[in-house]
Amino acid sequence: MTKVSVIVLVYKSEPYIAATIHSVLAQTYKNFEILVIDDGSPDRSVEICQQFNDPRIRIIRQENRGVPAARNTGIRHSRGEYIAFLDGDDLWLPQKLSKQIVHLESSPFVGMSFCRSSFVDENGKCLGTYQMPKLKGINLSYLLRCNPIGNGSAGVIRRKVLEDIKFAHQRHGSSEDCYFDEKFRVSGGETDFLLRILIQTKWKIEGIPAALTLYRVNSTGMTANLMKRLESASQEIEKTRSYAPELNLRWHGSIKAYYIRYLARSAVRFRERKIAIKLIHLALANYWKLIVEEPYRTLSTLVAAYLLLLLPQKLYNRIENIAVKAIGTIQERKIRRDTLNSR
Repeated sequence: MTKVSVIVLVYKSEPYIAATIHSVLAQTYKNFEILVIDDGSPDRSVEICQQFNDPRIRIIRQENRGVPAARNTGIRHSRGEYIAFLDGDDLWLPQKLSKQIVHLESSPFVGMSFCRSSFVDENGKCLGTYQMPKLKGINLSYLLRCNPIGNGSAGVIRRKVLEDIKFAHQRHGSSEDCYFDEKFRVSGGETDFLLRILIQTKWKIEGIPAALTLYRVNSTGMTANLMKRLESASQEIEKTRSYAPELNLRWHGSIKAYYIRYLARSAVRFRERKIAIKLIHLALANYWKLIVEEPYRTLSTLVAAYLLLLLPQKLYNRIENIAVKAIGTIQERKIRRDTLNSR
């Protein structure tokens, strides 16, 4: 049984971290280690982790350097042939690792496996909707339009892939291996990380149908810092010119518009009325063909932003609840259908 290194990122995770660790310990796949990376968390998160009496758990502390640096630290200390990332406020269902390891071991060309994710609120209650990225055919064009995995807690990656994309970084006068670019602290560097996999290697990124990650919608987290994420994402795209100048990827037009629309949808979720309106208008100003290429996502975001701005909160909540139930039902049917077709 191949060993998996589960890298749990901890920063201000006190209300959630116990449940997060429990969700790993409850995995049906048992050959794993848990590396808790304390990124200078100022609360009791690490103290809570220390209460778990399991030899598979190791706690590694560092000064606060952000998500990319914490992931790099975890990878450098890991011993497994597969690496899985888990944010300190997210959860896994018990069969998550076992199903994704089966996927990787039956698909030697797949370097990174991911699952779909279910949205949960700050109390862990399922919200009835899912992140539904497509599972195959993930190419550069698709990656530049959206996050093909959904969130940082959904993927399991082969160590061989990490070795293929690593680079040296000078820190305090010495060189250390890096996998995520620590310059992209705000956005987490996930776009740059995935771009390098697709551009610099022959590995494929594919998913499985089941929603095995519970992704917590937390408005106080980094996702809420929308405008800073926009600036960081532009830097990730522009970086590609340093290692793939022939692609000529530039932060304008459709690339910029798709990412701004993604942020607009996040703003709607967090009830940021004015920011949502501003962002969806900015997306269309950069690339009006969004309406033609993806009419449902674009128009639904535009309508939701204006309803959020114009309607009384109670009425908006009522309409949103009806829409969420309908969307959730459609998504659940698709998950069931995709799961049956994959057998």
